[in-house]
Amino acid sequence: MSPQPGESTRLPRLLVVGAGLLGASVGLRWRSLGGTVHIRDASPTAAAIAADLGAGRLWAEDSSTPDIVVVATPPEVTASEVLSALEDFPDAVVTDVASIKGAVVREVEAALERDGRSSELSRYVPGHPMAGRERSGPVAARAELFEAMPWIVCPSREQAATSAVEHMAMRLGATVVRMDPREHDEAVALISHLPQVAASLVAARLQDGEHTALALAGNGLKDTTRIAQSDPQLWVQILAGNAEAVRPLLDALQEDLGSVAEALGNPEAPGARLAVARMLDQGNAGRSRIPGKHGSAPKHFAHVMVLLDDRPGQLGRLFNILADLGVNVEDVHMEHAAGRDVGAVDLSVLPHLGQSTADALTERGLQSYYVS
Repeated sequence: MSPQPGESTRLPRLLVVGAGLLGASVGLRWRSLGGTVHIRDASPTAAAIAADLGAGRLWAEDSSTPDIVVVATPPEVTASEVLSALEDFPDAVVTDVASIKGAVVREVEAALERDGRSSELSRYVPGHPMAGRERSGPVAARAELFEAMPWIVCPSREQAATSAVEHMAMRLGATVVRMDPREHDEAVALISHLPQVAASLVAARLQDGEHTALALAGNGLKDTTRIAQSDPQLWVQILAGNAEAVRPLLDALQEDLGSVAEALGNPEAPGARLAVARMLDQGNAGRSRIPGKHGSAPKHFAHVMVLLDDRPGQLGRLFNILADLGVNVEDVHMEHAAGRDVGAVDLSVLPHLGQSTADALTERGLQSYYVS
């Protein structure tokens, strides 16, 4: 991001408290921009790994005073770390990256009011980058983790503090979205926390599945259960901290599941198949509301299936041909055939390019099909 008029060209000095995935990723990107970063973590090992990876220098008492403190700790200790940072660094802006906001903000506000420090709340800017991976810890950190991802900022009473955090997020590559804590928690309950519970419940059913059945699993099951690999300890904290927003959604889901189970208990009963059809239709309607590429309205794409030998260079060959043809791939999925060294690549392209793309790939020697 280019400096704003009157803004210093010096990057703010950061202290990152918490050397996990998000904290170390902040450090890696900030250092790549030429900024100063110090790392502090309750685990000396985690901090040392983050430092060795280049995410920052280990914090020491004689380190330079930070301009911004980024609290990147688990949700259950975020509020206490924010309070410590506000006390230890009276001239710094303090932000956090916890995926719940309401519970953290309420705890910080109550503690500051109790201690007669309410004025310090103006330096606290709650935040949440909507970025992550199934893996955790500093070794999973990536400098590009926040690129083009939303970074929720809950504005403080002080515009200068809010601007400092927003500018930091934009320099990290993120897109800033302002929300109040309640709005944030309701949003992530719907788009993140509910899907996490659903994925984990579906994946849990696989524990006793026969190996012969699981060997048939394709991308549908893999896509549905991908986020079930998330860290249980972290997610217990997230779900408990946002229970007020998550519980009504689970109640509604439970009611819907009960209706479907009742219908399938006697599928020949009057209205049973209609109930199942309505459930599937409502799923289609909800799915269609998810924004498309770059946040635009969802679009229908044509699908071209390409079969590739499972050996080095085949994907590269495919995409080089597509580049020569001038075909922009809107999305891509790959599935490996059970028992065969073949991969099926599903390419999403603009509707008017479906048949011509399949034909052109076939002419180049690739086994291709226009699916829809």
